[in-house]
Amino acid sequence: MEIKSLKIEPPTDVQFILAQSHFIKTVEDVSECLVNCVPGIKFGCGFCEASGSCLVRHAGNDEVLEKMAGEYAYSISAGHSLVILLKNAFPINVLTRLKEVPEIVTVYCATANPVEILFIDTLQGRAIVGVVDGFKPKGIETTNEIDERKKFLRNIGYKF
Repeated sequence: MEIKSLKIEPPTDVQFILAQSHFIKTVEDVSECLVNCVPGIKFGCGFCEASGSCLVRHAGNDEVLEKMAGEYAYSISAGHSLVILLKNAFPINVLTRLKEVPEIVTVYCATANPVEILFIDTLQGRAIVGVVDGFKPKGIETTNEIDERKKFLRNIGYKF
């Protein structure tokens, strides 16, 4: 088998979540979960059905994000893979609740970084074997960079 990769670069204001799920009602249950997590959230999701019609199921409350999530899911084309795109929210706002959705099996990544999805193709289908999220570290933070990190978190409202 050969490991292949697919690069996805979400738009700058979009958060990307890649997960695995297992049932046709995934997009409805994920949609209900997301709208209950963050007021004003915008999202789209695409789910690769792995039996029956084997369609990419999609839903969302933002037409552009829903279309993009469906296209990303189709480009991944791994059975039961799930793509969620978010605006007006961060993954930290939704991940705990998403993990409580009965259909969600695992979360591969939640990021705004470019992502490379590593997969293999078999005679039966395609499987995700890993994810490259962003880039390698360039060094270890200094005291000045620690101060910058803390200031940033306070500026966006995650620390007092």
